[in-house]
Amino acid sequence: MPVYEYKCPGCGNQFDLLRRMSQADEPVTCPSCNNGAQRVLSVFASFTTGSSGSPVPMAAAGPT
Repeated sequence: MPVYEYKCPGCGNQFDLLRRMSQADEPVTCPSCNNGAQRVLSVFASFTTGSSGSPVPMAAAGPT
């Protein structure tokens, strides 16, 4: 099951929910103020270890 991110427009609370894909567009209630929350675009970063041992961001593969 994917993790979806939500933000409450009333109190500004941001939270994550583990939900089935079939539930992705169903209404969600903010756990802080009980108002309706909206799903937001999730972004993430991937890192790998470089030859020097320090973290290096992984680039997204573009179209070929």
